[in-house]
Amino acid sequence: MNLQADYIKSLLFECNRYKSLGDKTFIQLDDSDIYWKHEGSGNSIAVLVKHIAGNMLSRWTNFLTEDGEKKWRNRDSEFEESYKTKKEMLVAWEKGWNCLFDAIQQINPENFKNKIRIRNEPHTLTQALNRQLAHYSYHIGQIVLLGKTIKGENWVSLSISKGQSKAFNKVKFKD
Repeated sequence: MNLQADYIKSLLFECNRYKSLGDKTFIQLDDSDIYWKHEGSGNSIAVLVKHIAGNMLSRWTNFLTEDGEKKWRNRDSEFEESYKTKKEMLVAWEKGWNCLFDAIQQINPENFKNKIRIRNEPHTLTQALNRQLAHYSYHIGQIVLLGKTIKGENWVSLSISKGQSKAFNKVKFKD
């Protein structure tokens, strides 16, 4: 059993699962929905995507040789509206995820035990990847909740709908 390979496989599965939750939320949103904020405060979906993408680009660009907090990153500006369109937001979303997935492809048995730095703190690859997965899932949960709030009764559930657990389990366990 290769624990490193199993871990990377599991990590990729979870990353793709969370990306999919974001993707399925975006499909349900109109262009103007990405700017909506609860009672005018908090972050819009556009801002959350800008922050996630900025974080991914900073953390995973040259992650084996450079600190994950790049000098070119302006984290504070990630919390200001800037995307002019939903399409522009989606391009940034994909760019961030591609950076992460490309970085994960660079991990191999020789560098798996390397220490990498995030804000000058040493992390094992496992620690760094778990930290970032938790961070991304936290914000994607916010995106899904905002999408559900915006769409209201028109929201299409991304998991088992209320009252459908029995039917779902019947199909899953029909041996």
